Amino acid sequence: MGGLAVIGDVGGHPDQLRWALDWLGAEDGLLPPDLVVVQVGDLVDRGPGSSGVLDEVARMLAEQPLQWIQLVGNHEAQYLPGGTLFWPDPLAARDVDRLRAWWANGSLRVAAAVRTADGDELLLTHAGLTLACWQQLGEPTQAAVAAELLNDRPDLIWQAGDHGRDGRAGPLWAESGAALHEPWMAHPGIVPFGQVHGHSTIVHFGDRRWRCTGRVRQRATVDWDARQVRVRIGARPFIGVDPGHGRLGAAGWRPLVLPGATLCDAMPSPS
Repeated sequence: MGGLAVIGDVGGHPDQLRWALDWLGAEDGLLPPDLVVVQVGDLVDRGPGSSGVLDEVARMLAEQPLQWIQLVGNHEAQYLPGGTLFWPDPLAARDVDRLRAWWANGSLRVAAAVRTADGDELLLTHAGLTLACWQQLGEPTQAAVAAELLNDRPDLIWQAGDHGRDGRAGPLWAESGAALHEPWMAHPGIVPFGQVHGHSTIVHFGDRRWRCTGRVRQRATVDWDARQVRVRIGARPFIGVDPGHGRLGAAGWRPLVLPGATLCDAMPSPS
């Protein structure tokens, strides 16, 4: 397949994660050598097998660490230093230890940056970088710089805002629509880069129902079969990849594939 793929929220469904790996061409559980996968967090909770999901990720991090980029979601972050436990069915102690070890050794990241085959940069986080949080970061113009700053773990990554529904929410909590899209739509300046995120969507996939204002909807396109949403803001794509597995798992969905895309690092400052 080649290039880069993004797997949305897994939510405690190891069968869905294994299906995604198979669909991406994995053989004997290993990814094709020319493919990098970024998973956007929320590996755990809701579904029946959080431990099984973490087993799969542990294997990928051990066997293909350069091809598996693991981002942290709010459901993982509750178990990390600085997090607040909110899910009523806590993980087993062994699983909490694994998450904390990945966080400590850098295997669990806040953000990644991708350069597409067309040369555009995309910032990947769990929930999206809101306008207010971008301003708190110092308004970086490169997605790679924004990712670097977020991976330094500033306090803003823990910001939940009003249950994630306003622009104060950080990149683990911001809700699609009012918190993420609408403030960027009102921004008078240039939108510096596109984004890919999980966590929430502006639609309900099960009954194909919209959950956003008409202003956002006018700029959105939905791939109902893949369960992916694109909102165009200032000529930049904001792509949502949360398939909404819930407790039962999605009946059908696909990872986001970006042929020819590569991970990118921050450009050095001019001398």
